[in-house]
Amino acid sequence: MSDDAPRAGTALDAGLGVGCSLAGMKSVRENTGRRKAGAAEQGRREARQSTESSRPATEPAPPSQAAPPEGEQAWTYESAPPDSDQDLAPVVGKNLRRLRSQRGLSLERLSKASGVSRAMLGQIELGQSAPTINVLWKIARALDVPFSALISMTGGAGTRLMRAREAKRLTSHDGRFVSRALFPFDEPRRVEFYELLLKDKGEERAEPHPPGTLENLIVTRGTLELEVGTEHHLLAAGDAILFEADRPHVYRNVGTDDVQMYLVMTYAEEVG
Repeated sequence: MSDDAPRAGTALDAGLGVGCSLAGMKSVRENTGRRKAGAAEQGRREARQSTESSRPATEPAPPSQAAPPEGEQAWTYESAPPDSDQDLAPVVGKNLRRLRSQRGLSLERLSKASGVSRAMLGQIELGQSAPTINVLWKIARALDVPFSALISMTGGAGTRLMRAREAKRLTSHDGRFVSRALFPFDEPRRVEFYELLLKDKGEERAEPHPPGTLENLIVTRGTLELEVGTEHHLLAAGDAILFEADRPHVYRNVGTDDVQMYLVMTYAEEVG
């Protein structure tokens, strides 16, 4: 018994030691696992805190568009649909050319008055450049017209007064036939209105106009012989005639007085 006791005790102690060792190893593994898990969680927390600390306390509101500056510069901030420039450029060009011509301004004079370069004005008139609103305002002020006059697609010219002393007259080579336009030349049109004067013994031969062109003529003084193709018509004061002018035609004064007449010409398609 005494011999075995130490061995038993040793065995028991050994068993207990092994058990304690296993338990200790398990405890170490569990603690190590817990420490690792804790460290990982701590790392995640620290990462979240770091991210949150670098972010503003409140999410910033979307930046609101600042109010454009007042006056002329404000218009440089206006936007338009993608295709509007291409659509508007020819409209602005035609309106600018018409308004400038009405005022007898050269590109150079308008450039000095508006502060817009002559080259830019030329490009705008040709429809090759779509000006900014800022530029249009400068031009509108120089022309003394509303801004809408430059961008209007209706071509609304308003009232047009054409003084007799300012009229441009076309005269034949022999000076016996004079034509005065009673309409503005500087805008698209399908109808033209003329005052015609054919002096004593005068004759004017006209080439055929584009197909579908009509002439409506009234004689207010003198006696006119009108030749249209193979047709001949004699018109006295007060007589009127409508004919197709896409054939050669001749105006001939067969009386002793000058012939005065008014002509309305209608084209099949827009001209100018």
